[in-house]
Amino acid sequence: MESLIQEIRQCRICKAHLPLGPKPILEAEKNSKIILLSQAPGRVAHQSGIPWDDAGGKRLREWLNVSEEQFYNTKNFGIMPMGFCYPGKGKSGDLPPRPECAPQWHDLLWKEFKQVELVILIGMYAQKAYLKKQAKRTLTETVATYEEYLPRYFPLPHPSPRNRFWLSKNPWFEEEVLAVLRARVKGLVV
Repeated sequence: MESLIQEIRQCRICKAHLPLGPKPILEAEKNSKIILLSQAPGRVAHQSGIPWDDAGGKRLREWLNVSEEQFYNTKNFGIMPMGFCYPGKGKSGDLPPRPECAPQWHDLLWKEFKQVELVILIGMYAQKAYLKKQAKRTLTETVATYEEYLPRYFPLPHPSPRNRFWLSKNPWFEEEVLAVLRARVKGLVV
């Protein structure tokens, strides 16, 4: 798996479309127990080279109730975005992940994983790609019916500070869903 990750980190297939250039960011090992599937690295992660190295990452770690040490331990979490490079800024946030990444690399990565027990689908891009027709019409509906996707998948909204309005409109998420998520994660992390 290490050689595959190194190959991905050298990927340049969508170089012409990346405003800051290619810098694929992912962290995983064959024994990762929980896979975090998300949109794409943000600008801060692109600059630091560290996935979830921003306010959204801090909130995600709070949601999961894990320390930074636990979060960045690849035995616990494999971090595999839908697009491995920062796609650039759009009108209301980052652009969507590049469409070339997941088809090029995800199947190869899945073949290497040996102990995955939970896949956390963060945001609509990951949910649509992995749940396919089982995804509901909206992210809110998909997250609200998270139990339908267990034990394999756990859909979440994106933890970006931009989603504070969604969180305020959907208090059930923090009041009910996070307790289930934390219990599930607690049983898997070291």
